Amino acid sequence: MVRPAGRQSALMQRRRLKMAESAHAYVRGNTIKFYEWLDSASAATLVPHGPPVWICGDCHIGNLGPVASADGKIEIQIRDLDQTVIGNPAHDIIRLSLSLAMAARSSDLPGVTTALMIEQVINGYKQALLRKSAKVTEKEVAPVHLIMQQAVHRKWRHLAEERIEDVRPQIPLGKRFWALSAQEKREIARLFAQEDVRKLITCLKARDDKDKVEVFDAAYWMKGCSSLGRLRFAVLAGVGKHHSDGLCIVDIKEATKPAAPTAGSKNRAAMPRNNAQRIVHGAKALSPYLGDRMLAAQFLGHHVVLRELMPQDLKFEMEGLTQAEAIAAANLFAGVVGKAHARQMDPKTREAWATELTRARSKTLNAPSWLWSSVVELAATHEAAYLQHCRQYALEEA
Repeated sequence: MVRPAGRQSALMQRRRLKMAESAHAYVRGNTIKFYEWLDSASAATLVPHGPPVWICGDCHIGNLGPVASADGKIEIQIRDLDQTVIGNPAHDIIRLSLSLAMAARSSDLPGVTTALMIEQVINGYKQALLRKSAKVTEKEVAPVHLIMQQAVHRKWRHLAEERIEDVRPQIPLGKRFWALSAQEKREIARLFAQEDVRKLITCLKARDDKDKVEVFDAAYWMKGCSSLGRLRFAVLAGVGKHHSDGLCIVDIKEATKPAAPTAGSKNRAAMPRNNAQRIVHGAKALSPYLGDRMLAAQFLGHHVVLRELMPQDLKFEMEGLTQAEAIAAANLFAGVVGKAHARQMDPKTREAWATELTRARSKTLNAPSWLWSSVVELAATHEAAYLQHCRQYALEEA
């Protein structure tokens, strides 16, 4: 167990280890390298300028998956909005494509799979943008449907056993959960005494909006990769009179300044300066199921976002997919991003953006050259940086 004074060094060590696990993990953990490329002369000539909308900013495959709404509906949406800004939607398309390419590489799928996946990213995104149905078969998207079925049937006990390793009202301290300082304990008690926090937790359909909320336990949470080093807490609370029927886990996560580029000074001014409010605004635009379950707050002088974890909120992983399944998944998840962008555009803007997306298409490959060239450059850059990271990690361990 790590004490409060030793958190930062332990978190940085864990982050280095996670990023050394695979090239795909490195891409997910090192968002800064992606933004550095976006600021390069090469990106300036390649990337099309789309209409300014709220974008994810860190749109990799691990940030997409089933999400539950407050009234019990489930849909695949964007799950992490830490980097959300009003920006160029092309950035999300490129980031997702890079993530898919590196996931295919880490899963030992052949290089031709990557080429076909990038084709389907554009196809799936454009179909969603123009409100058309995806052209994939039931068999091809079976892995995605499977995780959706799992999400539908998951209950509180599944979440408790997965997150806190037990269904008892206590968070076990150890590898993932660390002790709080006295000051942090007092701050959590103060936060959960607020009416807006109580309303956030009681907004679910199955609960009475007059229910009381009682904190049972709380701990610092070692979770994520690129976000390691920020404040992160898990709070176990009881809701209503019969706590055994109304337990919940609330995630408190620090909101920091985004590294994702904004589409011009005018749009920067349109975004909330408070980073927690920025994340909630972006979530409501891109992933309303998630955004309606989030709350911006203050924690010891830091901006934080609160959200209750739901059993149905799951992450999709690419490991173990066949080539056909990986290609279909690329189409489907690009469609999720396209839908999130499209709901912020009027029909004329959507049509114009769809036309711009497909400029410079190859006669042999359906993916436009700007996207393919971007992914090739980024994959090469990240592969080299990943190997350097692994070498440095090995030297430090030695």
